[in-house]
Formats: sequence, C-alpha cells, structure tokens
Amino acid sequence: MPDARRENVLQPIKSVVSASFLYPLKGIYYFFAHPAFYPLFGRRLIPLVFTSIVVLGLLFTFAYLPQVAFLAIFHGHLAWFNAVFLVLGEGQIVIALLFEALLVDETLVNVFDATLINEGLIDLVSPSRILFPDAPNSVKMLGKPTSSAVYSPFSFRQIAEFVVFLPLNLIPLFGTPAFLVITGARAGPFHHWRYFKLRGLSKKERKVEIRARRWKYTWFGTVALILQLVPVLSMFFLLTTAAGSALWVIKLEEQKRLVPEAQNRSNVADGEEPPAYTDDLI
Repeated sequence: MPDARRENVLQPIKSVVSASFLYPLKGIYYFFAHPAFYPLFGRRLIPLVFTSIVVLGLLFTFAYLPQVAFLAIFHGHLAWFNAVFLVLGEGQIVIALLFEALLVDETLVNVFDATLINEGLIDLVSPSRILFPDAPNSVKMLGKPTSSAVYSPFSFRQIAEFVVFLPLNLIPLFGTPAFLVITGARAGPFHHWRYFKLRGLSKKERKVEIRARRWKYTWFGTVALILQLVPVLSMFFLLTTAAGSALWVIKLEEQKRLVPEAQNRSNVADGEEPPAYTDDLI
C-alpha cells in the first residue's frame, strides 16, 4: 500500500520528464509558433543553408554512386538506401565543421535562452547575460553574455567517433539504426551543455546528471541527429532542436519544484502533520 501511494505521489514528476525523444519535434512547432525567432534564421544562416546545398550536392554527385556500388557487395538492393545515410553522415561532418567556423553556436545560445525566458525561467538566464526587460519579446531582450556562452562545445572526439562509427552503415538492416543510436547517445548530453553551465555545475555534477538521464539523452540525441541528416534543412532543425532542448529544461525545472511538493503530500498521506505556522522571527 505505501508503495502504491508513493507511486501516485511521484507520477506527476515522472510524467514531466518522459518521452524525451519528442522534444526535438516539439522544438519545431515551438519555433514556428513564435515569429520573434524568425530573424535568428536570417542573415548568417541563410548562406549556411546554401553551403549545405553545395556540400550535399557535391557529395551526392561524386560520392553516392561509388558507395552504392561498394555497399551492393554486402547489402544487395538495400545499398541504394543505406548509401544515402552514409553520404548524409559524411555531409554532416563537413557541414558541422563549417557551422562551427561560422559561429552558429551563438545563435543556438540565443534560441535556447529566449525559449527559457519565454517560459518564465528568466532567473536562470539573467545571471549570465545582460537582459533588456522592456523589450517587446524574449529575443530582443537578449543582450551580450556576461560570461562564456556556449550551446554545445565543439568536440573533435565527437567528430572522430562519428567517423569511426560510419562503417556501421555497412551492416545490412541493423547497421544504420545502430549508427544513429550510438552517435545519438554521445550527442544527446551536449544539447544541455548550456543548461549545465547556467546552473554552474562542476564536471563531476554534470556526469551524475548525464548518467541519471542516460537513456533519455540517447533518444533525444538520436532524434536530433536524424533531423540534422535531413538534406538542406539540417541547419533549421539544429535551431529548432535548441528550442526543444530548452523545453526539456523547463520540464526538468518543473520536476525540481514538484519534488518537495510530492514529499509534503506523502508526509500528509502518512499521517504526519505539517509544521505549525509561526510568525516568530527570532
């Protein structure tokens, strides 16, 4: 009976952090639903979309058919399909390097912070950057960061692992899903790097939280990676995933508030009286 009661008390907490794989998709809707975010996809990013088209165009023109011919040895007719993921993976590496060189991370930070502000977490953002409270929307509220502002740190190790695991696509049927899940598991926690930094977590504390949400980060990272492999739209989905990542943070912060509330309800259910009110400050 106590276990059943505890399960009922904690159910609201579990519900707000479930289905982490949906947040990259929720980010797409959220981005579209907030026109104030649209300018973030302009100027610097439109040339990057053009760059993506050029990179993928060259890879599919010169690298796709040779890889189909090679994969046909192992995959037969599936070679045409699996070679697409192989070329998109190679394109993702090149595009990621170009995006990093063109300072797209700053825009991701702006999307992430603006989403938090929109949803009432201004106190989480304000210690790390100048804000203009009289601005008409959350994007225009954003001033210069007062400390290092990185959405996701550039990692040569992550790029190297991406390259190392690309050959998994050579394995028929199961190779491509395995590649997406393994690389997604590695990429998932990086989408909350900004969140960890806003809270001032140490390396040890970050590892504890990542370990506690390992599978949730795996599914989030896998869906985010699939979206970023979509030709031409990879840059747009990178932005919307930042919004989705912030939406997940909002739910995690809700969880923090629910924990003490759940404990209080559990104490009352067990027959414990809440502490008596007193206005004696001494």
